[in-house]
Amino acid sequence: MTYQETLTWMFGQLPMYQRQGKSAFKKDLTNILAFAEVLQQPQNNFKSIHVGGTNGKGSTSHMLSSVLQEAGHKVGLYTSPHLKDFTERIKINGKEIRKEFVVNFIATHREFLEQQHLSFFEMTVGMAFDYFSQEKVDIAIIEVGLGGRLDSTNIVNPILSIITNIGMDHTQFLGNTISQIATEKAGIIKKETPVVIGETSAESKDVFIQKANSVKSPIVFAEDEKKVNLESDLRGDYQESNKQTVTVAVRQLRDQGWSLSKENLQNGLVNVVQNTGLRGRWEVLQDQPKVIADTAHNREGLEIVLHQLKKLQPKKLHMVLGFVNDKDLDQLLPMFPIDAIYYFCQPNVIRGMEVKVLADKAAAFGLEGKMYTSVTEALTHAKTNAGSEEIIYVGGSTFTVAEII
Repeated sequence: MTYQETLTWMFGQLPMYQRQGKSAFKKDLTNILAFAEVLQQPQNNFKSIHVGGTNGKGSTSHMLSSVLQEAGHKVGLYTSPHLKDFTERIKINGKEIRKEFVVNFIATHREFLEQQHLSFFEMTVGMAFDYFSQEKVDIAIIEVGLGGRLDSTNIVNPILSIITNIGMDHTQFLGNTISQIATEKAGIIKKETPVVIGETSAESKDVFIQKANSVKSPIVFAEDEKKVNLESDLRGDYQESNKQTVTVAVRQLRDQGWSLSKENLQNGLVNVVQNTGLRGRWEVLQDQPKVIADTAHNREGLEIVLHQLKKLQPKKLHMVLGFVNDKDLDQLLPMFPIDAIYYFCQPNVIRGMEVKVLADKAAAFGLEGKMYTSVTEALTHAKTNAGSEEIIYVGGSTFTVAEII
């Protein structure tokens, strides 16, 4: 198979959460454990850092990778979902996995994958671990896909676990309370392995403390540690807490004997995009009019992004919005400004929310705008209508942003 044929097969084998939602969610680790056995336990051949949480785990993972790269290490990075191409999910020192590796890996293991009915995510996790093992990385940053306890990545034995924060997202899988969601996320806390927690509430903090105590794991709360003001090329206001989490994580790594200087930390944070290729986080795509794209897609993330937009005091705000169909619009739409001009669209994925559903719901909250057949068309009209001193925001979903980057 060609690379494109291979991807088509991977995407088409079984439902994939990022495209179809709940039907792809599996409630055990049986498949990934079996696949790891076939692959001869590649996750045991490199050191790893496991990163979970509701928001910020992608940015935190990329920041950490950048810092370790600045210190001269060969760093694997596994994240999801991708924006433009599947290979973005698996990188070493910012360089994406070779397409040939993807093709050969699937061809080699296709019979097993079909027999065992592995999900897209399970086969991708196995591929990443095998790639990092073969390439002999010094360390790999592994981002949790969904939840933690039952996520396919949770077969690693990390030297450090990180949980960025807890918010009300993916409640249909993880639970309807902060405590329930925190319990699932806390599943990545391993026996006698340090864990750094980024942000907490009273409800989530108790869950983390109990879990850490039960497995005798040292626990550090980044929000309680001394704050260090460091610059980063990731400009979103929400990155402040991620920078703090990374700073505290770097201290933990130093305590374990990793040579990470102050300069490594500083340079790593200001060169995240250059070192890792991260995109879609408060990314300014053009000026006059300024076009800002951001992948924030739940209440906690959007709240910070919308506040940052308000601080810019634009003459007029143009909002290109598209969501996936499992989002609670009753919770999200009241946060959006009534005086903005809206361009409603549907992301080009199976889970994309129908544009009329979005527009009708938005109108009920006083948000007026027009409907467009694609994200690209919506953005084109926004650019035509916006004055040079006005701002266009593109967001609502990772997939909305992916279509215009």
